[in-house]
Amino acid sequence: MSLKGRRALVTGATGGLGKIMAETLAELGSDLVLIDQPGSDFERLSDKLSQRWGSRIQHRHCDLEHQEQRAELIDWISCSGEGINILINNAAFVGTSELQGWAVPFAEQTVITWRRAIEVNLTAAFHLCQGLAPLLKVANGASIINIASIYGEYGPDWSLYEGTAMSNPAAYGVSKGGLIQFTRWLSTTIAPYVRVNAISPGGIARGQPEEFVARYQAKTPMGRMATEDDFRGVVAYLASDMSKYVTGQNLMVDGGWGVW
Repeated sequence: MSLKGRRALVTGATGGLGKIMAETLAELGSDLVLIDQPGSDFERLSDKLSQRWGSRIQHRHCDLEHQEQRAELIDWISCSGEGINILINNAAFVGTSELQGWAVPFAEQTVITWRRAIEVNLTAAFHLCQGLAPLLKVANGASIINIASIYGEYGPDWSLYEGTAMSNPAAYGVSKGGLIQFTRWLSTTIAPYVRVNAISPGGIARGQPEEFVARYQAKTPMGRMATEDDFRGVVAYLASDMSKYVTGQNLMVDGGWGVW
């Protein structure tokens, strides 16, 4: 499972899942390029990873909603002369993102916010995969990991949300479903040089209302919501040679939520 001598790019790196994935890759020996939106605090995470694991950490702000910033990021990586072995497309607008016309009833969801979500959650992943494919194709153990969602596979159970201010925007599930299909499409397109897989997390405990948590847990065979730590193993597996004959897969890490 060693990733020594490899270099990984993680988008949304300062978020809950992003930090866990970065820590996991650093522990396995990978150098890291951490990407997140302007205003993100990279310093604490970078210092922690470099001091604890000795990894070389680079970081860069990039608003993935904007094509020109994505292009600049791709050029920066391509011109670094260091290559890239692992790409994790993790950044996304999620259900709790504070956007106008987003986590509201269907009739109030706006086309503008729909387009923004598709741009960040799906188009940005396409753009980065396309732009970095030449580097990945010549890299050792090349792996792309797209972070999707159970809602890319299943429709929402609205009874979970009753009596709460929580919601499940249409564009979230649609963008994640698109990301899963893009994973399958890309896995055949850039094979055998690069493996392409997706991870679909179930609900992660992040201080949701008690009534929602109770309903969600009752619907989950494992009897609890996920924590960020639950994703260390699957990231290590897909990023490393442990999964060198695995591609085009969407691994559901949901405590069995989708088996009913």
